[in-house]
Amino acid sequence: MIPALAHVENWIFDLDNSLYPASCDLFALVDQRIGDYVQRLLRLDPVEARRVQKGYFATHGTTLAGLMATHGIDPHDFLDFVHDIDMARVVADPDLVAALDRLPGRKFVFTNADESYARRVLDKLGLANAFDGFHDIHKMGYVPKPSPSAYRLICDRHDIDPARALFADDMARNLAPAKAIGMATLWVDNGSEQAGGVAAPDYIDHRTGDIAAWLHEILGEEVA
Repeated sequence: MIPALAHVENWIFDLDNSLYPASCDLFALVDQRIGDYVQRLLRLDPVEARRVQKGYFATHGTTLAGLMATHGIDPHDFLDFVHDIDMARVVADPDLVAALDRLPGRKFVFTNADESYARRVLDKLGLANAFDGFHDIHKMGYVPKPSPSAYRLICDRHDIDPARALFADDMARNLAPAKAIGMATLWVDNGSEQAGGVAAPDYIDHRTGDIAAWLHEILGEEVA
């Protein structure tokens, strides 16, 4: 382990576009399902449904939060519907499996999706048994990253000392609250960053385009 990360005992990973390549573009499939849900719920045409969907995302952080606040929907019904997608484009990543297996300490998935969906993705990646716990949108009380409350909750729930933790995410803005409470941060810079790129790089400690290669590097290993 490189000295700069020798203190890390808890490794916290975002799921989508972080533990698998952004080129998989699973979100395109989820996004279509979200649009279908909005159309069905509000009886809108596709264009108006898209406008409403993205408006809720912009004002509430997720379309789910907007629909809950405005229409009182059941989040389980929503998440079951939008995550009912084909996972064929996700394939096992032996390099990532090996790196996580060698990584000392506890490992967690921290996702704005739900645990059921996360487990399906991890199973396809060959990582079904790689993690010690999940912090999903249900456990956040439906207040998603980058809300500071989500980060406090994962630390409280899993007894994580932020000063001995690292958080990795493909969305740079999601790293700022982690850095603010003392976590080391890793930006998975794979092209999926939104909202104009990185506004404040001081909250990024490490940066990589390939999380498996980065993990092998900090472990002092070469990728197989």
